[in-house]
Amino acid sequence: MKKSNNINKTSYDKGAKKGGLVQKILIVCAIIILIALFYAFDAGRYFSLGYIKASQERFALLYKEHKIAVIATYMGTYIIMSALSLPGAAVMTLLGGALFGFVIGTITVSFASTIGATLACLVARFLLRDWVQEKVGGKLKAINEGVEKEGALYLFTMRLIPAFPFWLVNLAMGLTRIPLPTFYWVSQIGMLPATMVFVFAGRELGQVESLSGILSPGLIVAFVLLGIFPIV
Repeated sequence: MKKSNNINKTSYDKGAKKGGLVQKILIVCAIIILIALFYAFDAGRYFSLGYIKASQERFALLYKEHKIAVIATYMGTYIIMSALSLPGAAVMTLLGGALFGFVIGTITVSFASTIGATLACLVARFLLRDWVQEKVGGKLKAINEGVEKEGALYLFTMRLIPAFPFWLVNLAMGLTRIPLPTFYWVSQIGMLPATMVFVFAGRELGQVESLSGILSPGLIVAFVLLGIFPIV
């Protein structure tokens, strides 16, 4: 009887692993298709600074007539772009400020960007973490221990310092054991200062000539100091 139970358990484990592999393959295929379509149809041109400046009046009219629908569409688009690590988040943030104003724009962008980042982290964890931990688990031991003890501080620092790309932080944290709720709330707080700066700049979208001009050297230094302050 015991032997029969062991055989059943082994069969179940094999079936579960196979099912998990199929799920991973389907998710990878879906992600590849979506990213391929984005570039194949040159969708990036709709998320350029020039395009949103040229279309600002049309977007504003749509928002005036269909506020809820526009906010929902905006959030959905932002979440998908963040989750797939597609370019255009900074431009979308400017557009949020231009359309919704500072308060609503900040709230909308903050939640959309954080939800998208959390989805990207979750996907990276589901698809890659076990494999990475198995292959180089020993090398990641110290990192995992550090993240488990001070994961919130690590993440908060990376979110504040512009040198760390948004998408890279999402994927890197997905390979660690940081709890998703912690990842979510720390990301939302850590990204809030930069979000507020870009949303505020978006209120004067017509005056914005380049994305690099928004984050001045002094502002970047301020973010860096704010990011490393808890460590000192």
